[in-house]
Amino acid sequence: MRKLIGVTGSLYSSRSGVEGIFAGDDYTAAIVEAGALPMVLPIGLQDEAVESLADQLDGLLLTGGVDLDPAYFGEEPIPQLGEVSPARDEMEWQLTEAFLARDKPIFAICRGIQVVNAVAGGTLYQDLHTQKRGVLQHTQRAPRWHASHEVALAAGSKLAAIFGTERIRVNSFHHQAIREAAPGFLVTAVAQDGVIEAVESVRHHYVVGVQWHPENMWRHQPIVHNLFQTFVDNCGGK
Repeated sequence: MRKLIGVTGSLYSSRSGVEGIFAGDDYTAAIVEAGALPMVLPIGLQDEAVESLADQLDGLLLTGGVDLDPAYFGEEPIPQLGEVSPARDEMEWQLTEAFLARDKPIFAICRGIQVVNAVAGGTLYQDLHTQKRGVLQHTQRAPRWHASHEVALAAGSKLAAIFGTERIRVNSFHHQAIREAAPGFLVTAVAQDGVIEAVESVRHHYVVGVQWHPENMWRHQPIVHNLFQTFVDNCGGK
């Protein structure tokens, strides 16, 4: 039986006014390619429903999207804060807590790494360009599959093992980032400007987060798919 992976999505409204949930095909196709079944999750589940979902899923893929409400990491909003989605925040927060409590695998991308870090007790930059000096261009104007800047991977980390090297190039589409890594999380990738690009938990079997968007890169750079394959391989057992 194939492993079942929960994939978070974004709320959207169509031109006709129909509301729905959107998760890019690049995410779900990467999970299918890794041999598992993706299930795009509804937004709005709470409490007992979230707990039941966490019991049944083998892994959780936290995807990119709009900004996390800074109230979740103890701050008031600054003018440069972007759009937030309260219903998505609440559901993903509860689901991430449930997965961490069960020590079930999480792969977190862009917004996802920020959610995991905040849930575990870390903090975020609400806007890199006004809160951190000398940053690189982190919202590239190149195609989404293009690797626009380099990151250094920590020796001995899961990421270094996945890529077989300690330096890679990644794409970049974010204006928020981790400020302080959560207790129990190791910083495993850093850009040349000091921006944290990846973390992994030292307290859990498999919790890995990256700030870039590997789902947009793997079809052009097959080695990037190792991130999804390794995640799926770690789901459903220790």
